Amino acid sequence: MTLIVTSPLRGWASALDSVPDPVFAQRMMGDGVAIQPLDDTICAPFDGEIVTLHDSGHAVSLRSAEGAEILIHIGLDTVALKGKGFTPLAKVGQMVSRGDPLIRFDLDAVALSATSLITPVIVTNAEAFTITRRTVDRAVGACEELMALTLIRADTRRRSDDGIVIEDRVTLSLPHGIHARPAARIGECARGFEAEVHLLLGEKRGDARSTVALLALGSRFGDEVVVQARGDDAEAALSAIVALLASDMGEAVPAPHAAPPIAVEALLPGQIGGVTASPGLAIGPVTRLRQTAIVVELEGEGDAHERAALTAARAVVRDRIEGRANAEGGSIAAVMGAHLSLLDDPSLLTAAETRIATGTSAGFAWRGAIHDQIEVLRQTGNAHLMERIDDLIDIERQVLSTLTGAPAEAAAIPTGAIIVADDLLPSQLVALAANKPAGICLAHGGPTSHVAILCAGMGIPALVAMGDALDGIADGMTLLLDADAGCVSTTPSAEEITAFTARVAARQARRDAAHAAASDTCHTADGVRIELFANLGSVEDARAAAGQGAEGSGLVRSEFLFLDRADAPSEDEQYAAYQGIADTLPGKPVIIRLLDVGGDKPAAYIPIAAEENPALGQRGIRVGLAHPALLETQIRAILRVQPVGQCRIMIPMVTCVTEVRQVRAIVDRLRGEMGIAEPVEVGVMVETPAAAMTADLLAAEADFLSIGTNDLTQYVLAMDRGNPAVAAGVDAMHPAVLRMIAQTCRLATAQGRWVGVCGGLASDPAAVRILIGLGATELSTVPGFVAEAKAIVRTLTLGDARDHAERALACTSAAEVRALARAFEESCP
Repeated sequence: MTLIVTSPLRGWASALDSVPDPVFAQRMMGDGVAIQPLDDTICAPFDGEIVTLHDSGHAVSLRSAEGAEILIHIGLDTVALKGKGFTPLAKVGQMVSRGDPLIRFDLDAVALSATSLITPVIVTNAEAFTITRRTVDRAVGACEELMALTLIRADTRRRSDDGIVIEDRVTLSLPHGIHARPAARIGECARGFEAEVHLLLGEKRGDARSTVALLALGSRFGDEVVVQARGDDAEAALSAIVALLASDMGEAVPAPHAAPPIAVEALLPGQIGGVTASPGLAIGPVTRLRQTAIVVELEGEGDAHERAALTAARAVVRDRIEGRANAEGGSIAAVMGAHLSLLDDPSLLTAAETRIATGTSAGFAWRGAIHDQIEVLRQTGNAHLMERIDDLIDIERQVLSTLTGAPAEAAAIPTGAIIVADDLLPSQLVALAANKPAGICLAHGGPTSHVAILCAGMGIPALVAMGDALDGIADGMTLLLDADAGCVSTTPSAEEITAFTARVAARQARRDAAHAAASDTCHTADGVRIELFANLGSVEDARAAAGQGAEGSGLVRSEFLFLDRADAPSEDEQYAAYQGIADTLPGKPVIIRLLDVGGDKPAAYIPIAAEENPALGQRGIRVGLAHPALLETQIRAILRVQPVGQCRIMIPMVTCVTEVRQVRAIVDRLRGEMGIAEPVEVGVMVETPAAAMTADLLAAEADFLSIGTNDLTQYVLAMDRGNPAVAAGVDAMHPAVLRMIAQTCRLATAQGRWVGVCGGLASDPAAVRILIGLGATELSTVPGFVAEAKAIVRTLTLGDARDHAERALACTSAAEVRALARAFEESCP
């Protein structure tokens, strides 16, 4: 007897070995075929009965009349999506015919959130059926033959009718209950024993060896399951299965993007937490945005035709991106530049052309090339790199939209709306910004993504990583978005709306007044000089900062010249960029950070071996000292800037005095070679606990210290700021971080060196007063916040700031510090 199993959807069929998950690749659940989907609907692979349909809609199993059991698992780690993007079209117990629709899913939404879209189709009772023929390494259509199965034997496992049944109870610790991966682990364990093992949940009973039977239990986290065993080694089998069920099987990871941004106890009823991507206040009606899939054809119309189509589409997209970059400048231009580099990336183009040569369409080839690169980024495990996946998806959609005529950008929104969406792509945000949204709330995304950077540059209050709680927000609802506090109020009363509206108006009035006085020198209310600088990444940023009254630049991110390109910039190219920034800020200090790559910012032309923990490996000045030619070229370019001394040098990621001495020696040697007699200041960034605790030693060697609070925070708190699972705790207002800043200021000041803050905390309105009180005499903020920061400083006396900072150091949490800061702000004039 042969049973034909047809493909449940259209796509590219491959062997299970290609699945980047050992549960499937090692056939723990059974043998089968994997499909890279090109359609959004799963259909029945034979006539039979639906045995299980997971609550999240990501997996379905069927049994044929011959007894073959097939599991179809859409994507990897999709159980964590909790049903988002999946629409079941059938139900358990239903009899279906080959080709009947079972599940529909959102291709793009699932691709953005899942580890992979690859869909295994598994024969779960492989002890009874063998695969005699299978389709792999080619395109397959829905309802085309995928596998041929032959019955090899009935179930002949030894059964002892008179054996003693022993049992135990266990509470499930699995976050998502028993889904495919845990079922495979349980089955593998059970098959190691002769005993029969069954799991009982309520009135349901499942054989521990059967993936389908275990899925059919419909278990959830916290369920109490009865485990029964019978046979010669029943006790050992029972003990092993119970121990496995009592563990989380390595799955106790918080659902991505679901962490609240502030302490749970700080959220009030009717509030949803998120991670601040761009601070500010906003009130407005909700406009929900949903991304639609762009369908492309598999078959092409010939190599020449498809190559020409792809070339033409890329040219259209290139013109559009260049137009936006030229029109907007600043952070938008920087992000658009990154998109241009992806659009023209030779490896992507080669991969697409290779697929076209096999007969596929330009759209299918481009999507395949993009998704191959997405897989590479996902497999790095680096949260910062994975945030760049959005940029790849963005470029994919823009090219596919041009090829197919389907819209790539979100529909227009009313002015003053608060956008609520699962996620946004950079190009969509740029297009939407023309309608002047009041704010943005995203279920996904990260605080260092390009969307977050754009929101900050545009001054749009935004929260990301808000999770499933956003599902309950409907179009037209009025939201109060407090991105400063990291929360949004969804059911405000009339009184709360009135009070919040007054806060927004007062904030705007202060901002208007600040801009009117932007060019005035910055002093505290009692006359203490505080320098207000800006963080820059381009000449366009420098122009924006100058318009805001910036008194210099406390951080030029020189990596804007080095990233997203195939080779390092020349000395002349670097010199031109640095001179352009200096000319835009005439007579004002410009502090250029030496190349800071490695970790989350790799450069293709700088070889760095794979590292288990890149954040603790080759990055910052370690990379520069390991590549002296690269470092010396950059220092020469800085030293060429006129007038000499306007540009100062800052060393990133310093941990010891030796690094400062090495760089200082290079600077002095190159000054001698270039005939430069004037001194050039060399300072250090304090980004590690080691630098903070030895600030007095560093100050004895350096001309100034500047605290990079972004990295300092993640190293002090042992939390990756780009990992949405822990992003809630990455708050530079944590007392531990503030104490590190206070220690740095105290030790460096004792050595006669000034200390600045150039990290994200300097751009946080709630933190400005605390930083001044801790001893910082220079703040370098995002360009758009310079004038407002000056205004805040002018309301302070140094004594009041110090008292406020002392109270902050005595707090027990970041939430408590922020509450203290809000109370202090309300008491200020």
